[in-house]
Amino acid sequence: MKHQILRNAIKASALVTLATWASVAGAESGAAPAHGIAMYGTPALPPDFVSLPQVNPDAPKGGRIVFGESGSFDSMNPFILKGRAPAGLSALTVETLLGRNYDEAFTLYGLLAESVTTDAARTYVEFTLRDAARFSDGSPVTVEDVMWSFEILGTKGNPRYAGAWAKISAMEKTGPRSVKFTFNVEDRELPLILGLRPILKKAQWEGKAFEESTLDMPIGSGPYMVDSFEAGKYVSYRKNPDWWGADLPFNRGQHNFDEVRYDYFGDGGVVFEAFKGGLITSWRETNPAKWESNYTWPDIASGAVVKSVIPHKRPSGIEGFVMNTRRPLFQDWRVREALIQAFNFELVNQTLNGSANPRIQSYFGNSPLGFTPGTPAQGETLALLEPYRDQLLPGAIEGYSVPVGDGTESNRKNIRSATALLEEAGWTVQNGVLVGKDGQPFTFDILLVNGANDMISAADIYVESLKRLGIEARVQTVDSAQYKERTNAYDFDMTHYIRSLSLSPGNEQMLYWGSRGVTEPGTRNWMGMNSPAAEAMINAMLNAKDQDGFISATQALDRILTTGRYVVPMWYSEASRLAHRKELKYPERLPLYGDWLGFQPDVWWYEQ
Repeated sequence: MKHQILRNAIKASALVTLATWASVAGAESGAAPAHGIAMYGTPALPPDFVSLPQVNPDAPKGGRIVFGESGSFDSMNPFILKGRAPAGLSALTVETLLGRNYDEAFTLYGLLAESVTTDAARTYVEFTLRDAARFSDGSPVTVEDVMWSFEILGTKGNPRYAGAWAKISAMEKTGPRSVKFTFNVEDRELPLILGLRPILKKAQWEGKAFEESTLDMPIGSGPYMVDSFEAGKYVSYRKNPDWWGADLPFNRGQHNFDEVRYDYFGDGGVVFEAFKGGLITSWRETNPAKWESNYTWPDIASGAVVKSVIPHKRPSGIEGFVMNTRRPLFQDWRVREALIQAFNFELVNQTLNGSANPRIQSYFGNSPLGFTPGTPAQGETLALLEPYRDQLLPGAIEGYSVPVGDGTESNRKNIRSATALLEEAGWTVQNGVLVGKDGQPFTFDILLVNGANDMISAADIYVESLKRLGIEARVQTVDSAQYKERTNAYDFDMTHYIRSLSLSPGNEQMLYWGSRGVTEPGTRNWMGMNSPAAEAMINAMLNAKDQDGFISATQALDRILTTGRYVVPMWYSEASRLAHRKELKYPERLPLYGDWLGFQPDVWWYEQ
């Protein structure tokens, strides 16, 4: 009952937010410079706002926060495919033209740029830089830096930047501090996407290969600079005492610590022990059972460490074991559905979480953007799907629900269903082994990171369930560097997959699910899906003129993704659980997105 009440509250709040988007005319209607831009409607904050609503504008400055990370890092360039950069590098040291307010679904306000201009059709966007904007070495942020950053990221950077760059037909300097981008496609989100591009110092990279991994410390314009680091061990960020943006209303109450540090350890269990020992000062607990049972050491009892629960109002997203459909083994949807049927979620959830976490029902579930499981598509959602009816998998139009097990180890009903599906797909059991028409056994590996203890435990239970079907699955663990390299190259059969989704899905969805990711390395399309219908729904989302059209398109995409049966879905949490030293504080007013980007360490502070 508690979970249902919270879900209803989340839906009601998100509906209010979505309705707000479309309640007024767009900020760009007059094509005049504006202090911010919203995906729909106008920004909630006026031009003379004094701070974001979810901050403590009078938060004290100073102190430090120390995080723990499992794995390692070997690069100081977070903007390319090669290497693994340390946590926090981009967010703390580099700024964007506009900054996001995480108390609104998708609204940006001026950061490096003092204004943004676009037309009603959003065929272009123009940014005017603040005269005071400076890099950490004191040099001004110029239009040339902006233009170089956009081009180098779009051509040499991580593939996630290439899509937006390809939609720019012209980039021109329009004034001493102004730059204009004209688009070659209809995409109403593009002005916001460009506003969030990181701006780098052109001169730092002269004579260097941007696409190659490096340990040279970056020069950014953000609140922090890299103070010291040891590759794979730790990185320390120190507040820039001369940070140009300290007095901006957008930044007031943010970036309050003198030092933000990340220490690296072998695995998650070691990180937790380091937290208990006081080596790190904040820990995000993902296991609700451990949250209730493992927090009993003296610092908890004395109040030196406090437990905070941070609710949110965002979609469930997707987390589970993803199947790589580039492998012939997983190309038949009936096989994928059988593997979903065989996953004994109820047993896994009870074993690992004390049954505390609800199961993910769809990618955009727990929000108005998700479809209702088991119900047929209707209205505009049906109209959007209808042209692709012949391409869609069973359940997309008529309705689909994630299978429910009985919680027993045998899970007989679901195993019977899985067996029938596999037989339809040409697989039969011979001498206890599931084999195909070619006589080859059904075997595959589940690739996981060393120290991902909960996922390893879930995979071990799954392996035992698969044996009932005659399938041999093996859990393979590698270090974080190998894992990143292999997943970038899609070199896996099945692996742990998590994609957090927002209340304002847009261009990033093409990176997640677009067909380019079938062959192009480094995208988020780990499953290798190639669906013209999904891409059409993403385009419909991007070009929706109102709230209803946007929701209908997103629900249609949700149906396609969920019935694609690419991921064995696990669970989501309706709140984050943070344990931290009592000196670490956060505002009482929580943002719409809760414990997400822009929350910790951004709006936290240190106070004795």
